[in-house]
Amino acid sequence: MAQAVIRGNAQTVPSPERAFLAADVGGTHARIGLVSPRPDGRRPVTVLEYRRYACAEWPSLTAVLKDFVTQLSAGTHVDHCAVASAGYVLGDAIVNDNLPWPVSIRDIRESLGIHSLAVINDFEAVAYATQFMTQSDAAPVIETSAPQVDGPVLVMGPGTGLGSAVLLPNKPHATVLATEAGQVALAPGNELEIEILRLLARDRAHVSFEHALSGPGLINLYRAICTLRGATPNLQLPADVTRSAVERSDAAAVEALNVFCGLLGSFVGDLVLLYGARGGVYLAGGILPQIRELLLTSTFAERYFNKGVMRPFLQQVPVRLMEHGQLGVIGAAGLYLDGQHAH
Repeated sequence: MAQAVIRGNAQTVPSPERAFLAADVGGTHARIGLVSPRPDGRRPVTVLEYRRYACAEWPSLTAVLKDFVTQLSAGTHVDHCAVASAGYVLGDAIVNDNLPWPVSIRDIRESLGIHSLAVINDFEAVAYATQFMTQSDAAPVIETSAPQVDGPVLVMGPGTGLGSAVLLPNKPHATVLATEAGQVALAPGNELEIEILRLLARDRAHVSFEHALSGPGLINLYRAICTLRGATPNLQLPADVTRSAVERSDAAAVEALNVFCGLLGSFVGDLVLLYGARGGVYLAGGILPQIRELLLTSTFAERYFNKGVMRPFLQQVPVRLMEHGQLGVIGAAGLYLDGQHAH
């Protein structure tokens, strides 16, 4: 979803005096905020109220938003909303296989009495928000001695899916390139990964990086490892695999996480070269913060740098790990205010 779409009246940008809703909706969590534009420019908005919802516990995004609105202070009325979500807009619906329910734009507008609603790519929103971060807001994965460079910034990360976007610094507003890089064909880097690719290709004509670098992808890797090692796959959920790997209680889970981190390092290096991301890399998504120590001791860095003659270039590009938190909410609101949501 390279651009967001507006449904509603031509008055699409909230006035600076009025608070509005901003939502960051993923396959696992929906993060909702009541935000107010900031006049000082350090951040596009102030987050007045914020809640995180487990999507599986709610029947629809409309129900989540209505619950949030009903808990606002008496007399608070919102008539604008910016929704960051993976997928794309088709007619009235947000289409995304990773969301637990279909999303109807019309239903949200009519049920909440919203004047206008913008739909923005989720990683586009997170990427936009990184320009308001400081280095202390993220943990180093690969550090460099080179000074900070004002150049394209890559934001990517595995969660329910594999998201990716690029922030292009510009004045007066940065531009964000939303991508579907997660759908690029999986490129194995060693014999084990070749064997895994063969197994994954039995069930599908196209094997993408998302089929390995996501929550469902981690299960794919775990089951493939079990098949190759003649073991019984006893773990059913991505969280079970990550926990067992961290605890080192399941050999296949440990190996699956090692493969996961190696593939991630290789793919991140490819994307840095593809986009010329001199400004650095931010790793996001729901999985990586849970496995940070494993990531740091894995082959991630080795595979990241393993790009032949481009190794010196990559040695100048830092990689940091950030918590998702309110960033998607802030980014969705900022893009909305910038007017970058319109065709």
